[in-house]
Amino acid sequence: MNAVPAVPAVAVVGAGPGGLLCARVLQQHGVPVTVYEADASVDARDLGGTLDLHADSGQIALEDAGLADAFRALARPEGQAKTRMDHHGTVLDRFVPDTDDEAAPEIDRGQLRRMIAAHVDPASIRWGHRLTAVEPLADGTHRLHFAGGGTAEAGLVIGADGTWSRVRPLVSTATPDYSGVSFLDVVYADADTRHPGIARLVGDGHLFVRDGEGRAVIAQRNSGGHIRAYLAMRTPADWYTAAGIADPSDPAEADAVRRHLLAEFADWDAQLRPFLTDADGGYRHRPIHVLPAPHTWEHRSGVTLLGDAAHVMAPFGGYGVNLALLEGAELARAIAGEPTLDAAVRRYETAMKDRAAPLAADANDALARFFGATPPAAHTAPDPAEEHRRYRQGAAEYRARQAAAPAGGSPSR
Repeated sequence: MNAVPAVPAVAVVGAGPGGLLCARVLQQHGVPVTVYEADASVDARDLGGTLDLHADSGQIALEDAGLADAFRALARPEGQAKTRMDHHGTVLDRFVPDTDDEAAPEIDRGQLRRMIAAHVDPASIRWGHRLTAVEPLADGTHRLHFAGGGTAEAGLVIGADGTWSRVRPLVSTATPDYSGVSFLDVVYADADTRHPGIARLVGDGHLFVRDGEGRAVIAQRNSGGHIRAYLAMRTPADWYTAAGIADPSDPAEADAVRRHLLAEFADWDAQLRPFLTDADGGYRHRPIHVLPAPHTWEHRSGVTLLGDAAHVMAPFGGYGVNLALLEGAELARAIAGEPTLDAAVRRYETAMKDRAAPLAADANDALARFFGATPPAAHTAPDPAEEHRRYRQGAAEYRARQAAAPAGGSPSR
């Protein structure tokens, strides 16, 4: 009997949702994979707020990974509700999802990561491995170098390591640019009891408030009784230095940040000011950075990217995590179905770039418009009901193409 050739080692850098989902599907197909992650554990840090998983992308990936039921056990369909207000407290419109609407249910980022990680072989995840460099080797493989001196070699390196990817420079010289918008991420714990005014305004889902002068509050219901908000400003990247603040994320600077916000949002209605002043645990600075859209690169053997490493974009539209999940599933299926890793990556990259390019451009344009000078009442916001219809239709079309694809293939898009 002829020996079965060894499968070249696959290394996923980054244990975010996309990287973990890729590993999960690879393991379902019997492909060896190791995930390297800088975080010390799955719960090492606060990952941020809630995510809407779209029927035509994120949910498809979870279904393909056998995780649809696990997702539904945690998802919050009621979280699809949306309220839009102006800075004077006037409600401009509301959306309440139908009871059977599951086109884009919400799930906390931390819950999603834990859920997927729980279904990946724990021995295959190397927590506490911060990548410092990737070294191309003469035989076409790559050596990964980690903080502390450790190394590993791989036939394919999948960069799923986010906005500031250390894998990206192997294929692209592009770096993320500051979008002109900064968020301050805040949390209101036990909101219904301790912050009832905020809880009433946010409701079950999201609240969007903008003043047409580059300032906004975007608040969202999270699990466990928490509400999270992003206090957002169109502002220079060094706004805090000009305000006399050394580090806006430092809890010791919370009073200074609060004073700055009250001055910036001085003409906002009194019922909205608690969003600025009453947060639990201080402020976390999140300047928004984006890659050029489209972001493309020449194919390079042994390396590819997914998620934010490939196409970090503005958060509007919720495309980021949905693309990362679908890309993880599609790349894993391609690796399992193609005769070589190079053929798999070529197939994957073509579909990924074609899909991501228009969505990234749309997300970045939406950010610019949301923080533009259009008066609140005149600002055209997406219609959630139409978005949900489009997600459902896209899911049906994707599944039809998937069913029609040759064995081992994947649907084109």
